[in-house]
Amino acid sequence: MTAVLDAQSLLSVCVAVGIGLLIGAERERRKGSGPNRSPAGIRTFAVVSFAGAVAMLLGDVLLIAVVTLLIGAFTLLAYRRAPTDDPGITTEIALILTCLIGGLAARQPLFAAALGVALAGLLAARDRIHHFVRGVLSEHELHDALLFAAVVLIALPLAPDRFVGPFGAINPRTLTGIVALVMLISAMGYVALRLLGPRFGLPVAGLAAGFISSSATIHAMGRRTREEPALMSGLVAGAVLSSVATILQLAAVLAFLAPSLLLLMIKPLLFAGAAAVTYAGWFTWQALQTPSAAHTSSGRAFNLLTALGFAGLTGAVSVISAALNAWTGDGGVMFAIFVSGLADAHAAAVASASLQLAGKITAPVAGVAILAGLSANTLVKAILATTAGGWPYARRIIPGLALMIAAAWLGMWV
Repeated sequence: MTAVLDAQSLLSVCVAVGIGLLIGAERERRKGSGPNRSPAGIRTFAVVSFAGAVAMLLGDVLLIAVVTLLIGAFTLLAYRRAPTDDPGITTEIALILTCLIGGLAARQPLFAAALGVALAGLLAARDRIHHFVRGVLSEHELHDALLFAAVVLIALPLAPDRFVGPFGAINPRTLTGIVALVMLISAMGYVALRLLGPRFGLPVAGLAAGFISSSATIHAMGRRTREEPALMSGLVAGAVLSSVATILQLAAVLAFLAPSLLLLMIKPLLFAGAAAVTYAGWFTWQALQTPSAAHTSSGRAFNLLTALGFAGLTGAVSVISAALNAWTGDGGVMFAIFVSGLADAHAAAVASASLQLAGKITAPVAGVAILAGLSANTLVKAILATTAGGWPYARRIIPGLALMIAAAWLGMWV
């Protein structure tokens, strides 16, 4: 047992020294040379991390607190005496944090090593971070990033996770998550637009965002068409491609729940996916023909009011779905699945597969129910396209959605 403990202590000390050397190596390159160099370098950081580990091995939290305070005092004294013109305190804070990470290595060496690498990486990326914040990130983008962080880190955890309201259909946390989701999808399109341009970024962003929520993607793309009509082709391509992600997710759900049902649905899903890809391909080709100079305004990453409006619409659909389910009772299985598809096509697929596995409906009836739910969800997408982007956007989206659903039903009956 003693040998094991000694081996663990040796490992902790080695990790602590390695952390100090790693962070110190980065600081050594920054300290300069000559009489104006900064006091702390690779040896100082290695010793400080070593001291933190030894303090934790010999004592407890109180001892490492004392050691950290002493290191902080010595650091303050050294930097007051050092003839440096650097007004920052990054190295001083890093030195104290290195001591704490060294102490953590005595108990959780892997976690401490990860923190050490993260700290060294953060210090090494100084120039790139400064350039990004000052030269790349605009004031509006910084504001949007802070707003998104507030929704995700403050509003979402505080939202009650229970069903309230009419028919117990409203979950505040779910709706708050939808707000964050719409903001995220809009931001994904915005980032893709900046990185890849309108010709490539929007179709790629639409397909990727569709795996999160195709409905939210169609809504977000529609809102952006109002702000930047010149990007219409790329936005329509991304919106239609988001439905391809829905088809792929349906196939994955069926493969997990009922592989035999997937064999029945493989042709309708392939037909629907091929139709959506073909239709989106036309608008992608149009977007590729659009000169990059057509994109003159970067706009905003997202619109909070738009996200709130989509969450409100989703809540209304949930209430309507719950009410209709309550009124139809157990006898209206097909109608209930159709109604559940208004809110989520995958929910309709799960319900159909579950009923088929339970022997309550046959596989052909389950297949029809899945397509009914997908059709209902597509109807909601058409409404979202109209309300979000107006008729110029909707008249381009709706034919693609209709073609996809028609192909799915054709695949069922061929």
